[in-house]
Amino acid sequence: MTNNAPTSRASTAFFVQAILSFGVALGATLVAVAYMPVDGWMRGLMIVGLLYVVTSTFTLSKCVRDQQEASSVVSRVDQARLERLLAEYDPFGGAPAPLPGKATAFATEPPSSRTPAP
Repeated sequence: MTNNAPTSRASTAFFVQAILSFGVALGATLVAVAYMPVDGWMRGLMIVGLLYVVTSTFTLSKCVRDQQEASSVVSRVDQARLERLLAEYDPFGGAPAPLPGKATAFATEPPSSRTPAP
């Protein structure tokens, strides 16, 4: 069975760029709200709205990441099952080998070939 651990596709430069972009966007929006020619309560409302959007974005990105990781784990489990099935399959051996702890119809002889007990 192969061990295909998920690897990060994003480089360090992309990660730094994303952090800097987020910081610049948040900072520019806060400066714009601070210098708007409106009352303080309107600024406060816009800042609370901005913080709500930021926290919702973090929550959404976490949910997307968790969903992607879950589908990756399911895919790896399915791949492991398939590899196990292929490893146990013997095209020239006749009947398939029984799974450990499971009785199959092939595990016993047919009734006509049994010899009576003396």
